[in-house]
Amino acid sequence: MNDTPGWASPGSAPSEGQEPNGSGTAQPPERPSDQGGTDQPEPPSKWSKEQPPPGQWSAPSPQGPGRTPPPPGPGWGGLSLRPRRPGGAERRLRSLGRTRPRTRRSHRLGRQLGRPTPAAKPGVIPLRPLGVGEILDGAVSTMRTYWRTVLGISLTVAVVTQIAVILLQGFFLNDNADTDALNDPSATVGELSHALGSAMLSSGIVLLITLLGTIVATALLTSVTSRAVLGKPVTATEAWRDARPQLLKLFGLTLLLPLLACAIIGVGVLPGVIIAFAGSSGAGAALAVLGGLGAAVVALWLMIRFSLASPALMLEKQGVLKSMSRSAKLVRGSWWRIFGIQLLATIIANIVASIVVIPFAVLAAALSGNGISGFLDSGSGSLGWTFLVISGIGSVIGSMLTFPITAGVTVLLYIDQRIRREALDLDLARAAGVQDYESHAPGTTAGG
Repeated sequence: MNDTPGWASPGSAPSEGQEPNGSGTAQPPERPSDQGGTDQPEPPSKWSKEQPPPGQWSAPSPQGPGRTPPPPGPGWGGLSLRPRRPGGAERRLRSLGRTRPRTRRSHRLGRQLGRPTPAAKPGVIPLRPLGVGEILDGAVSTMRTYWRTVLGISLTVAVVTQIAVILLQGFFLNDNADTDALNDPSATVGELSHALGSAMLSSGIVLLITLLGTIVATALLTSVTSRAVLGKPVTATEAWRDARPQLLKLFGLTLLLPLLACAIIGVGVLPGVIIAFAGSSGAGAALAVLGGLGAAVVALWLMIRFSLASPALMLEKQGVLKSMSRSAKLVRGSWWRIFGIQLLATIIANIVASIVVIPFAVLAAALSGNGISGFLDSGSGSLGWTFLVISGIGSVIGSMLTFPITAGVTVLLYIDQRIRREALDLDLARAAGVQDYESHAPGTTAGG
């Protein structure tokens, strides 16, 4: 028992000048005359003068008699994911120079005795700090366990997105008159500028449609993954109901981050461009390349720093700027780890997508009018409906498999960082109904 003033474990508080003896019952304190001393000053007591009488403590319970349960908060199926403000006991502990009563002593002691304490696992991940393999396995386990919801959401979003892209490319964005000028060495500057503008417009429209589909899929799959951590299934309708209020904010966040990166790179390249237009083309080009590389490093650092803003926005119901601030706080000190995990997840997702998309693209080129050789010779030439439909089917299958991986890894990284920094596993265990988790969890002790 820690006899620090202001803290006492339940059932051990003295009352009315009584101290507990070895048997657990309270005995009156001995007088100085009984100790063989004369007129010895009584040392000041470290205990509070007002303590409850013995026997009136009760074990903490989620709901006491006569109390009504609190209304469900926003976030995680009734569990509020916003950072909790410290209670009275926690504030007293911090004022005494103590951290939150959460240490690793029990875990180390278990390892020394050869009996490591297993972590509770109500859902797809254990409730403790996660490793790289556990994060990737959690994303795959979510897709495998709740495959109807996950694949249904991914398939629906991918089909709608690809239909829109195919129709736009087939009816409006498939004009060869403009793109042929890019391969014509005798084309004028005006023709090249017009062709380049048309190509950029086509790519921008396709990218915008794909971005909208990615935003919707990310929002819905974030809700599914957060429930999968608790072992609670969720339907596509419930996921949509939870995600719909945050979709506009998520769109703003997803659009803001690439614009921020482009602005940083533009600022880095601008001095070289100015020098090049001033007449020193060689020095300007070299300065533009160096400035662009330096700005790209800064942009990458910021993108990883804000990479957890999406789950913070969806699960904590935050605004755009607040979610970016939360992400920066969670990533601080773990930049390289988060960068490595997200890079690995991106590589895996792209490999999976390539395995599916490339064979469909080859098949589409073989079945199109001019065959594979004609398609390669024409470059970005006429794309017939056969090619668009078959390649679109491959894109749908690839997106259906990659959406859950990328979204799941991001959400689990967010949860892992909050477990490491804010002991979110205690709240998750309580929400999942795990009994006595605080006293038996690895790395957690009942007292400080």
